[in-house]
Amino acid sequence: MAATLSEVYAQARHTLLQVRDGLERLERLESSGQQPSPSFGILGQEGPVAPDLAQRVKNELGQLQVWSTDMDRLWRQQMPKGQRELWRRKVEQVAEEVEALKAGLEKHQNRQRHRQIEAQERAELFRRTRGDGAQVLQVYDEEAQSMQSVHNSARMLDDAFATGTAVLAQFAIQRDRLKQAQRKAYDVLNTVGLGNSVMRVIERRQLMDKWVAYVGMLVTIIIVIVFWRWTH
Repeated sequence: MAATLSEVYAQARHTLLQVRDGLERLERLESSGQQPSPSFGILGQEGPVAPDLAQRVKNELGQLQVWSTDMDRLWRQQMPKGQRELWRRKVEQVAEEVEALKAGLEKHQNRQRHRQIEAQERAELFRRTRGDGAQVLQVYDEEAQSMQSVHNSARMLDDAFATGTAVLAQFAIQRDRLKQAQRKAYDVLNTVGLGNSVMRVIERRQLMDKWVAYVGMLVTIIIVIVFWRWTH
């Protein structure tokens, strides 16, 4: 004989209580970091350990989904029109509770899988650390040597940059001195009345000195750039 809607609904409500209690127990044990004891199970009865308890909750949720489908069909077929709206709300409430409990179980299982992965990674790291201690120390030594080399290169580059800056500053001072000497020479030549030929000789010499200063600055900059690229 086919089950009536009231019978299926009563079974579903009883199973919902069992699933909710089992899920709460899993979450309490998860929070305390313990595993379920085999002595007490759902609703105070003897029950399974954690993996079996989670599987039992999952199976009961599957049965509830089947009953939800059956009840959705039965309230349309068995109930008179005056009671259909009431039973429709009851069936929808059961379906909503089933989906909420299913989502809670999936979250619990995802957290358990994440913890298992973390435990495996920690165990692997611990094994490598114990088994390859010398290799780990060698890696640390190589890393320290690399850092020291980088530090030394940076210090040498700073020294080279400071030297280049000092050289350029000296060139700037010499340029100012040459300009002052040029002005004094013009004053003297104008005073003694020397010819234009002497002035042209002095100008050529000044132009030559200027190119010497520019070439010196360019060579210094090239040396600094080459040294920087070589150290990096």
